[in-house]
Amino acid sequence: MRERLPVWLQARCGVEPRTVAAVGVVLVAAVGFAAQQYWSGRPQPVTAPAVVAPVSAPTPSPGAGGNRIVVDVSGKVRDPGVRRLPAGSRVEDALAAAGGVRPGTDTGGLNRARVLVDGEQVLVGAPAPPVPGASGPAAGPLSLGSATVDQLDGLPGVGPVLAQHIVDFRTARGGFRSVEDLRQVNGIGERRFADLRKLVRP
Repeated sequence: MRERLPVWLQARCGVEPRTVAAVGVVLVAAVGFAAQQYWSGRPQPVTAPAVVAPVSAPTPSPGAGGNRIVVDVSGKVRDPGVRRLPAGSRVEDALAAAGGVRPGTDTGGLNRARVLVDGEQVLVGAPAPPVPGASGPAAGPLSLGSATVDQLDGLPGVGPVLAQHIVDFRTARGGFRSVEDLRQVNGIGERRFADLRKLVRP
């Protein structure tokens, strides 16, 4: 059949091995390119970025820098002297810094839970001086008939609750006829009365 075709058509339709090889190379290259495009275009898993916790600023510890107070611990303690303590320290902390109270010392009139004030003196075993900036009794015995709650609160061993009891008793009884009436106030026992009797008057 091929021999009957014109020469020019036989030449055009003839397929030489070299041509087949070239076409094969082109086809392989096309398939490889298509496979590469498909592979690179496939969906890729996305990894979420790690969450980094914010770094908090360091909290200054109590007593760091200027947050300190200076108090004078004197009287019947093992190691009296000036102590530098963290702001917000209490009388108990000052006593511990001074080595503790000497054995046998009466601390009944000392409020160990009171917050210290810079520049004050903690006097152990003796009537405490007024705290700087705090209301305290006036010079001489304090009048039970006219003292305010703040003034009574300044007496040794008398806190705000007991001071209010004294004022309530005075209001209910119309005053104090004598210092002995103080024994009848709720919260005042014999020991506390003994500490107060020389510091007050009717």
